[in-house]
Amino acid sequence: MTGKKDFQFPQLFLRLAISVTMLSAVADRFGFWGKNSAWGNWENFEKYTQQLTSFLPESLSVFSAYFATFLEILFPLLLLIGFKTKIAAYGAGFLLLIFALSMTMALGVKAPLDYSVWVGSAGAFLLASQHQFSLSIDELIKKN
Repeated sequence: MTGKKDFQFPQLFLRLAISVTMLSAVADRFGFWGKNSAWGNWENFEKYTQQLTSFLPESLSVFSAYFATFLEILFPLLLLIGFKTKIAAYGAGFLLLIFALSMTMALGVKAPLDYSVWVGSAGAFLLASQHQFSLSIDELIKKN
């Protein structure tokens, strides 16, 4: 039988991996990765979002770029500090699931596989199923 301490590293590693991966995508759309960027700037990211959401009117597509970016900052920051971790993990899971489905419909099955979006979504849902979160504000609040 494994103890509670045995599960601290894997769930903490998963929290950090999801957070850093999502924040990296945000950094990319603001040009922070330089020549190694996928989008490199906000305008290219908006065009990409319009491609993924071609079924929406242009104004909603632009709004979805801003809203997705807001959520892609909010959820990973909450995961990093471990505050409302379960909610943040579910949010990240659903957001990544929406990305994976949109990418599949707009670009084909290969794109979300290449970017491991399905894996990120599944990992976030697995994280959300945990009952406690090591090194988190949630655990500090629970103890007090």
